[in-house]
Amino acid sequence: MASWKRDFASGLIVLGPILITLYAIYWLYGLVAGVTPGLILDPAALKPLIPGTTEQALQTRQQVAQFLRVIVALTVFVILTFSVGYLMRTTVGGLVERLVDNIANRVPVVRVVYNASKMAAETAFGEQESLQKPVKIETWEGLRMTAFKTGKVTGDGREVLFLPTSPNITTGYVVEVESEEITELEEDVEDALTRVLSAGFGDANRRGMDAGISIDVIDEAGSDRDDRSNQTDHVERANDD
Repeated sequence: MASWKRDFASGLIVLGPILITLYAIYWLYGLVAGVTPGLILDPAALKPLIPGTTEQALQTRQQVAQFLRVIVALTVFVILTFSVGYLMRTTVGGLVERLVDNIANRVPVVRVVYNASKMAAETAFGEQESLQKPVKIETWEGLRMTAFKTGKVTGDGREVLFLPTSPNITTGYVVEVESEEITELEEDVEDALTRVLSAGFGDANRRGMDAGISIDVIDEAGSDRDDRSNQTDHVERANDD
């Protein structure tokens, strides 16, 4: 009984991330296919490549056309992203960005959504190394917690840190700390995130099946046998007395 529990847990640790990743890819594919207009590629244009008038042939042409539309949409998105990124390095790009910011900030509801999404994009894809610098801070006397630098500094010179919760790092606290109260760490982001995500049980130096939290399975049947044996010995000693 202990063996199948251990095997099931080990298999779940391996298959879980794979299944979640495949589902995310499938969801993204369906999202792009749903918003891509059918005018990009008409399934009838594939009739020379996939001939036939049966229902199966029509369905095959529709599926192939949908796949090609997704490829075209992703290609256009990548080219557009690189083009806008290159434009932002020029003077014209800076003027366009400021113009868009001014227009978005004039609309009450749009202003909140635009600024929040822009800040999230800058945090996730920005090139600032300070955004990915783990540190330690002493929140109470003798109690240290893991935080991450944001690269921001307050008006009075304090550094702005993000103090994530564990194991859900999508929530946390934004704290302002004096520079001398921050302890720099000689570790990378992966080590710090492993410690926070695993609630302190994870080990960044272990990989694959050895990583994560060890699972100890108790042999209940063996434990019951030992208890019954101890009870029998106790009764026999009582009878001898």
